[in-house]
Amino acid sequence: MSSNTHLRFNSHIGRQKPESIVNRETACPFCNRSQLSGILAEEGNIIWLKNKYPVLEDTLQTVIIETHECDSDLSLYTPDHLHRLFRFAFAKWQDMSDSGDYASVLFYKNHGPYSGGTIRHPHMQIVGLKYVDAMQHVEESQFTGIVIAKRQGVELNVSTLPRVGFVEFNVLLDDLRYLDDCADFTQIAVHYIMNHFSRNCNSYNLFFYGLHGEWRVKIVPRFVTSPLYVGFGIPQVSDRIDEVAEEIKERYFVEQERLEV
Repeated sequence: MSSNTHLRFNSHIGRQKPESIVNRETACPFCNRSQLSGILAEEGNIIWLKNKYPVLEDTLQTVIIETHECDSDLSLYTPDHLHRLFRFAFAKWQDMSDSGDYASVLFYKNHGPYSGGTIRHPHMQIVGLKYVDAMQHVEESQFTGIVIAKRQGVELNVSTLPRVGFVEFNVLLDDLRYLDDCADFTQIAVHYIMNHFSRNCNSYNLFFYGLHGEWRVKIVPRFVTSPLYVGFGIPQVSDRIDEVAEEIKERYFVEQERLEV
């Protein structure tokens, strides 16, 4: 039965999905490009296609294969490839959002064993929801925080009121002309998470939002989810977010400024 608050998961299809994050011997379905089906658009080695395992009913599930390199990651992309990926993905997200066919359109990325994903190969997902409004619990306050860096039209911060906790990063974009800078800030946050945040962290999510004519990216390091959030919906915020903000400034911005002088 359809609902405007819950998505119905098809367990039969779910059992057929390959898993290559933990089981690295599983053949990667995105590496054999000659066998891909349902391709919607391509740009170089970036491919947008329909999800072969549409486990969510009353949706259109699509995938953006980010690169032909299975063991790569967003933190490793060259500026040129990173910018092309963001421009391509944002355009397809906007196309689905503007179609009028969906109550809302999700745009997100999973990476790592705690992210909720199943395929290691770098990819993003764009999912059109026919009945569920995904923005009903999204508030602007969830994207406010301690400013790490700002450029014209773009801000990177660490959340003071995270959606889930404990440390979350936000990129605020008020004009698509500065999408390349948004991509740069997102990559910096991902690189920090994967290399400097915690030796126990190997997973993250990216979530993209259109909010009041502007755009937001939330970058979330993933661990086992807190029972306080699962059971009671209570987020927690780390007592060291000031330290995290200063560390990122020093690692990625202050040193760069010194080199440019």
